[in-house]
Amino acid sequence: MCGIVGLFLKDKALEPKLGEMLSGMLGTMCGRGPDSAGFAVYGAGESDEVKLTLRAAEGYDFVGLAAKLGDGAEILQRATHAVLTVPSADEADVRAKIAALAPEVTVVGAGSRMELYKEVGMPTDVAVRFDLAKMAGTHGIAHTRMATESAVTTNGAHPFSTGLDQCLVHNGSLSNFRTVRRNLERAGVTIQTENDSEVAAGYLTWRMKEGRSLGEALEDSLDDLDGFYTFVVGTESGFGVLRDPIACKPAVMAETDQYVAFGSEYRALAGLPGIENAKIFEPEPAKVYFWDRAAA
Repeated sequence: MCGIVGLFLKDKALEPKLGEMLSGMLGTMCGRGPDSAGFAVYGAGESDEVKLTLRAAEGYDFVGLAAKLGDGAEILQRATHAVLTVPSADEADVRAKIAALAPEVTVVGAGSRMELYKEVGMPTDVAVRFDLAKMAGTHGIAHTRMATESAVTTNGAHPFSTGLDQCLVHNGSLSNFRTVRRNLERAGVTIQTENDSEVAAGYLTWRMKEGRSLGEALEDSLDDLDGFYTFVVGTESGFGVLRDPIACKPAVMAETDQYVAFGSEYRALAGLPGIENAKIFEPEPAKVYFWDRAAA
């Protein structure tokens, strides 16, 4: 049993409050997943720059690492994570330098706008630790985890990101993830953990690299991924939701002129502005729900 929340803003006036709203939604899901939590926020960014979200042990000297990487690297630290902003053209070189200079540092996400944070602990504590309430942006997703099939570790926490500005949170279990993983690795997709949710993220990344939109990739997954699942996913401009054909995992959505919101339970949505006038609905099984700012 895990908890998922997601928020996609239509109204620019709400963007400074994205983190505050998402933090409140995440906090209500503590009972569904007290082991660990994480979130991804899509904020400001430049098309010619890449934000690398890094993770290391408590007290790690990220500023010192940035200095070793040379000019053009900007660093912003939040607890055990830091966001390193570099020119897009230098991304591969910077990744190679990090691997050589600091093998103890993990790159957990990358993109022009996405920042990704996750850690072991109560979701409310994780949100406070990374100052989620102070973050601004256009959309974000978050997850609370109750581990049932693997150890409670930061590596096992969600979201999972396997492509630029792409991330996924998942409630459920995939039965054929090992077969899918082997196929993805043959196609050149790197999977770093044993978590089936990372395989789902990698599958969507692979499909989008082949030219599929996020919505189309989610449609494809209905044929290729077996098990029971609810996915909430994000891209640089998009936000999608999908439940498996049986839809045994709880899910509820709300849509207004200002936002689209997702929660594993309605209480995650109850504190949102204007919720009393929202269209409240349960996502249908095997139906892709997809919103994209680029198409607006």
